[in-house]
Amino acid sequence: MIEKRQFYINGTWVDPVHANDRAVIDPSTEEPCGVISLGSAADVDAAVAAAKAAFPTWMRRDPAERIALVEKFLEIYKARQGDMAEAISTEMGAPIDMATASQWGAGYSHTKNFLTAAKNFQFIRPLGDHAPNDRIVYEGVGVCALITPWNWPMNQITLKVIAALIAGCTMVLKPSEESPLNAMLFAEMMHEAGIPAGVFNLVNGDGPGVGTALSGHEDVAMVSFTGSTRAGVAISQNAAKTLKKVHLELGGKGANVIFADADDKAVKRGVLHMMSNSGQSCNAPSRMLVQREIYDAAVETAASVASSVAVGSAHDAGRHIGPVVNESQFNKIQDLIQKGIDEGARLVAGGTGRPEGFNRGYFVRPTVFADATNQMTIAREEIFGPVLTMIPFDTEEEAIAIANDTPYGLTNYVQTRDAKRANRMALALRSGMVEMNGTSRGAGSPFGGMKASGNGREGGVWGLEDFMEVKAVSGWDAEMA
Repeated sequence: MIEKRQFYINGTWVDPVHANDRAVIDPSTEEPCGVISLGSAADVDAAVAAAKAAFPTWMRRDPAERIALVEKFLEIYKARQGDMAEAISTEMGAPIDMATASQWGAGYSHTKNFLTAAKNFQFIRPLGDHAPNDRIVYEGVGVCALITPWNWPMNQITLKVIAALIAGCTMVLKPSEESPLNAMLFAEMMHEAGIPAGVFNLVNGDGPGVGTALSGHEDVAMVSFTGSTRAGVAISQNAAKTLKKVHLELGGKGANVIFADADDKAVKRGVLHMMSNSGQSCNAPSRMLVQREIYDAAVETAASVASSVAVGSAHDAGRHIGPVVNESQFNKIQDLIQKGIDEGARLVAGGTGRPEGFNRGYFVRPTVFADATNQMTIAREEIFGPVLTMIPFDTEEEAIAIANDTPYGLTNYVQTRDAKRANRMALALRSGMVEMNGTSRGAGSPFGGMKASGNGREGGVWGLEDFMEVKAVSGWDAEMA
């Protein structure tokens, strides 16, 4: 049993003001694997005060020095890859091989990409030749509340913390109480890297408690939140009272539009992408729209691929998917699968209940529904499990209409060999990201959505700028700079 009851505030590990233990559950076994404390408003006040006191000095520090400290952190993060992967695998259920490569790897690559972007970033730049004594200054927004989810913990923690550090912000991190152990390791690495006291702080807690205290705190200048759309609305409403900046990375219901001329592996690729991380990704291609000429064959392929996806314990090596994160998520997914059946979608793979051979652990059967309409619950709501919904279409215009007919707008996908059509689709789809023909977005590409999927962008230059204010200065004396 791992015991991590303390918080990291002002450069030291401190006890919570009020004891409030919470067990961390291993979703592969349903047994406790650790215990943390849930913080209170008093703990938030202490962490915010430390961050506020540290901000002026940290913001004035040469960006090159901030970058050097992040480089030191990256060395430590790389050295502790195994520890981080083990924590993530145990507490949120990512299979150990996937946790080692993808979950840990997301944090590593984002940090590297931020360093690349930062070294080319002009924190003070000319307005233009027409105004030689004007400067545009980018400076940290202030104290930031960083609220992160359980499904890709290091992905989201590094996207927020590393960008905020480089930008010159100080911060309080509230990781998900479902997967907090990796964040405690992260805090240890921040300390070892020499991040000054008060610049980075961590307080564990739940949304109604610590999350609400942070998002409404008068000394917090910005909230960066990743999680559900429902929680994003509540955070926005609470933050509005103090007119703070709010960045939201919320849910998704991505369409994967497969035209008749798509490559032979498009359907298989889409199914495997959907099942990755047990379907617990906001950018998952959860609606597969298939042109009618190839629809029947696509359904057959999707069912076969999903049925071949292995399910196993997160502690076992190999290429399989693990459990979903907790009992609440498991029950929600089971209810939505049953809803799909009740509303008339055709179940072609998977279904309710645990996979064969499992009577414990939050394991879900890889599931595929065919013949759905875009008005069914399984096509409207984010299931956040290994459940794919297939919908036929006839024309390009119909595909666009179906894809855009959703409250969400995070990621859409297009599969076609017609380059002109691919480009038309990319421009017509209302989402913050479009990925075509299995090509991933490049290093430093911005991540974020439209509509109910949130606002702001994470990653690369855009991720740095989100944690900055822009100051316009006239009468600048270049000789004295």
